[in-house]
Amino acid sequence: MLQLLNISNIALIEELQVEFDNGLNLLTGETGSGKSIIVDALGVLIGGRFSNDLLKSGTDRGFIEGLFLVNANTDLKRMLVDAGLDRLDEKDTETFELIIRREVSNTGRNKIFINNQLATVALLRDLREFLVDIHGQGEQQTLFSTDTHLELLDSFANNGSLRDEVAAAYENFKTVQRQLEALNRDEAEKFQLVDTLNYQIQELERAQLSVGEDERLEEERRRLANVEKLTSLCQSSYGRIYEDDESALTRVRQATAELSELSEYESRFREYLEGLESAGALLEDLSFSLRDFADKLEFSPARLAEIDDRLAELSRLKRKYGGTLEAALEHMARSQDRLQQIESSDERERQLKADVANARELYLRVAAKLHKERGRAAKKFEQSVEKSLAEVAMDNARFQVIVSDKLQLVGESSKAQEHQGDSTTESDKLKHIGHKGTDSIEFYFSANPGEELKPLARIASGGEASRLMLVLKTVANAAEFPRTIVFDEIDTGIGGRVSEAVGAKLKRLSQTNQVLCVTHQPQIARFADSHLTVQKEAAKNRTVVSVVKLDRNGRIEELARMLTGTEITDSARRHAKELLKTQI
Repeated sequence: MLQLLNISNIALIEELQVEFDNGLNLLTGETGSGKSIIVDALGVLIGGRFSNDLLKSGTDRGFIEGLFLVNANTDLKRMLVDAGLDRLDEKDTETFELIIRREVSNTGRNKIFINNQLATVALLRDLREFLVDIHGQGEQQTLFSTDTHLELLDSFANNGSLRDEVAAAYENFKTVQRQLEALNRDEAEKFQLVDTLNYQIQELERAQLSVGEDERLEEERRRLANVEKLTSLCQSSYGRIYEDDESALTRVRQATAELSELSEYESRFREYLEGLESAGALLEDLSFSLRDFADKLEFSPARLAEIDDRLAELSRLKRKYGGTLEAALEHMARSQDRLQQIESSDERERQLKADVANARELYLRVAAKLHKERGRAAKKFEQSVEKSLAEVAMDNARFQVIVSDKLQLVGESSKAQEHQGDSTTESDKLKHIGHKGTDSIEFYFSANPGEELKPLARIASGGEASRLMLVLKTVANAAEFPRTIVFDEIDTGIGGRVSEAVGAKLKRLSQTNQVLCVTHQPQIARFADSHLTVQKEAAKNRTVVSVVKLDRNGRIEELARMLTGTEITDSARRHAKELLKTQI
């Protein structure tokens, strides 16, 4: 959902901030007030093309910024994480915020930021399907996409659980297929790989590595290299603590005797006696440890050389196998597993081939079931769409859903190729399967009598296409991934009863998606959950565009203006009040 849109130095707009609500947001205003500029700016924000003509006259830089509250969709979060953005996958929330900012300039040095991190136009366009659909004035971002057609049909048919089965079967098939391909690659390099693995395993086994050995040897090496210094330190400390006439232990014992006698006269000193006795015992134990350590210190050039050689060997193995002894040991374990797999590759290959065949059969079975459900739903979808088209002044429109099984088409093509001496491999067929099944869904449409049905990509754009998308989305109950749907020019060439029907459908769609609609029809505007009016004024030799959210009285005045024009009559106000009273 789009919560906030900031626009600076775009077309007529110097500075503009617009807040949007859930539900149906209606933008109204005089012709030329700047309504379409807001829609155009939103299109640029989500990856649309930017031209220097969009910059406000006399400026060389502008920006568009949007705050989106987005449902925690797995595919969307994965896309953001793969792009190196915030670790959104670690946030256990139903929704999260996306702040998208696009800075544009007349030099072409434009920048895109997503959550304050630099991003690319390609990523922005990939994110678009999760954020905003714009329909109108030639901007049909999803209407012409066959992927959208598939999603709409599946949404209408409630195929969600069946789609999940197909996706799970596809992932399982691809997993075992990758394992078989990896095994085949190993087989091709088997002899060279076996020699390499055997050499590395034997080298590491001979080394008899143990975790922490390098640290222990380094510590021993430091001791051997500093025997004289350590001996001196031990002897000096031993003397001060135990052996000297005025040693620490002697003084502690004297203090203990004196304090014991003192406590006979003042009992509160008795509690310190135990501490002094413990200190004496500690000093005595420390002195003996220092003496024993010093007695064992012995400089050994042979042992020092042995340690140096071993550390050099450990250093070489660490550099070769991952940087640490732990990594080297892990490498040995992996190599042993890999060698065992290769040595048993014949049996493993037979098992994997059987697993691939079983996984493929399971996938094709559930995909065929999904294909059948799509074919059954297609006719009902066609009827529902044509009925709704008639309600929005497209009485003669015809609509058709073509459901094609891509594997079947490939099979028919391969038969034709066989007659010509060509052949279609199994891998060629598998290119046409995916986590959404084996079907290709395409919508065909004809707006006028006598015209043949054509793919949607070849129909006219503008208000007609916008109304068609509105009908498709309301019929399909497209709420799997709620987003912001924008309609501009949806009321072109309609009025009265038809406008009423369009408004009702917009209201219905806004129950599952945030809807932003630019309209000149009061019959549509009366359905608004949030009614925004765009105003353009001249002040101090400059044009100022502003957006005002209307209260009830403001809506009455705006609906009355839309009904009558510049001069608002009492009759128009009464009519506007009636329109608001009958809002559904």
